[in-house]
Amino acid sequence: MTKSFVFPGQGSQFRGMGQDLYDNHAVVRDLFERANELLGLRITDVMFSGTDDELRATRVTQPAIFLHSVAAFMVNTVEKPDMVAGHSLGEFSALVACGALSFEDALLLVSARAEAMQKACEQQPGTMAAVLGLPDEKVEEVCRFVTDDIVVAANFNCNGQVVISGTVSGIDKVVPLMKEAGAKRALKLPVGGAFHSPLMQPAAEALGKAIEQTTIHQPICPIYQNVCALPQTDPEVIRQNLLLQLTSPVRWTQSVNQMIADGATEFYEFGPGDVLKNLIRKINPDVTVG
Repeated sequence: MTKSFVFPGQGSQFRGMGQDLYDNHAVVRDLFERANELLGLRITDVMFSGTDDELRATRVTQPAIFLHSVAAFMVNTVEKPDMVAGHSLGEFSALVACGALSFEDALLLVSARAEAMQKACEQQPGTMAAVLGLPDEKVEEVCRFVTDDIVVAANFNCNGQVVISGTVSGIDKVVPLMKEAGAKRALKLPVGGAFHSPLMQPAAEALGKAIEQTTIHQPICPIYQNVCALPQTDPEVIRQNLLLQLTSPVRWTQSVNQMIADGATEFYEFGPGDVLKNLIRKINPDVTVG
């Protein structure tokens, strides 16, 4: 069996996340306290007992999900993965799992990423919408109908489920067009930014400086990166793909299909919730999901 480890992104957070891991594993307590020290804030307090609004703040959400994912990976694995992948933010957890990034470097990058994205959202407000029931190509075609605003496909989550991203006015224009094109549903999401779109360019530039200064090691197995949906083991290629990630779509459907084509038979999700498990089952119901 070929084991693939996958890691979720922003949106899978919940109040109390990581509390059970912290209470039951000394190694997790050490990891979380190290994170509090590195970040200069008690992020664990927000994870365990913060308000929903506090936990939704990008600067908290991203490090929190990363911490939970890495901790779950640490205490639940006895075997090395044959391949890894992460959805958006989850790519940083995947890079830790395959040895390409140290925990400390990845956490600092995630924190820098969150701060840069928050600032980009404040500079150029945007939003996103989920489109259900249309082929990927049709969603991209409809997005191109809007020529006076920025609207792009941002997340290819599974067959018939694509998230689009862009300016508020652009999303408002394209949502009814998706419905006219035959979408079962097209609805705006409660987010304050146009993630994985050209509107994230200021964040990409800010994060790029941190990525360029970070050591990326040879991974122990291939990582299937969001930008290209292909297996990567070259540290410099991994670096370049990370630089492109914030302004490029998350090709999750394509990544999972490629992993299966390359021999993946078992998928294991590490992190809060089971979003990726459900997506993988929709992409290919014949694989084992644990």
